[in-house]
Amino acid sequence: MAKETVNKHSEFEELVENPDALAERLSHTDDFVKKNKSILLGVFAAIAAIVVAGFLYFNHRTTQNQEAQEAMFQATYYFEADSLNKALNGDGQYKGFLAIADEYSGTDAANLANFYAGVALLKTGKFAEAQQHLEEFESDDYLLQARAYSLIGDALLEQGKNKEAADQYMKAANHNANPFFSPQYIMKAGIAYEADNNYKAAAEAYDKIVTGYVTAAELNDAKKYKARAEALAGGAN
Repeated sequence: MAKETVNKHSEFEELVENPDALAERLSHTDDFVKKNKSILLGVFAAIAAIVVAGFLYFNHRTTQNQEAQEAMFQATYYFEADSLNKALNGDGQYKGFLAIADEYSGTDAANLANFYAGVALLKTGKFAEAQQHLEEFESDDYLLQARAYSLIGDALLEQGKNKEAADQYMKAANHNANPFFSPQYIMKAGIAYEADNNYKAAAEAYDKIVTGYVTAAELNDAKKYKARAEALAGGAN
């Protein structure tokens, strides 16, 4: 490595101290450029195209997100007013959550539109569609993401998919588990396991509250439900 460094240093000194050597090197470089002019131009053009394309894409996504945010304002207003059909499908002038999620896919607004659409579809009894939109939603907010998981569980439960619903509720409970919301989700999981006639799993779910969330508002119910589930599990054996 040291020898290579010395050789490079000597070469540099030769170019600086010997104008003829420098001229010869530049001449070789010039020949290379002339011989490969079309290739170099192509490379530079490709780089420029990538930069321009990236800039245009960024501007396009920013514009799309702004448009989607504006559309979300009216849809959210209808949602809060419980005008769920208009919230989902728009009013002829403003888009609804379904169109926003579809037309502005990939934007933050479209992501949130999927959440709202899922909730609205649940309320209108369209459970499979609700599940689909809620599964499209992703959030860094652990409380909101856990809520989405629980709502997916609700959609599954309404479709008679009791085990899948229970598993989804446990997923919600374990997503950054906390003493405020996790016990609620675990209770729902236990009830779903019971609906699936899996009383052993139900008892284990309730026990998680009894042993792990002793200050939870659900504690007393969890104790009663646990005793019932254990009795039913014993009777099934």
